[in-house]
Amino acid sequence: MNKRMTLALLALGCGSLMAQAALAAGDAALTQGEVRKLDLAAGAVTLKHGPIKNLDMPAMTMVFKAGAGVDLKPLKVGDQVQFAAVQQQGELVLTRLQKPSAK
Repeated sequence: MNKRMTLALLALGCGSLMAQAALAAGDAALTQGEVRKLDLAAGAVTLKHGPIKNLDMPAMTMVFKAGAGVDLKPLKVGDQVQFAAVQQQGELVLTRLQKPSAK
């Protein structure tokens, strides 16, 4: 196989993996959580959360990094939130974060 063909196949494979990860993140059910700590300088938030189904993770309290497009600035400790997260390069990354709608 020549160099061009190899690079093209690698690009297709990487694109496919990225598309699958994006699809999984978008399809992930939102999880309920409570803000316990904010570290805006590090772009991280500590959440006490319920089970995260797409990560097969039980309820616990842990730190999440804010992914692209996730703004932590409006949050304060004690806020109730809904979020989706994925594991990327050994870190838990928020792909969506919102405060529940008032009823």
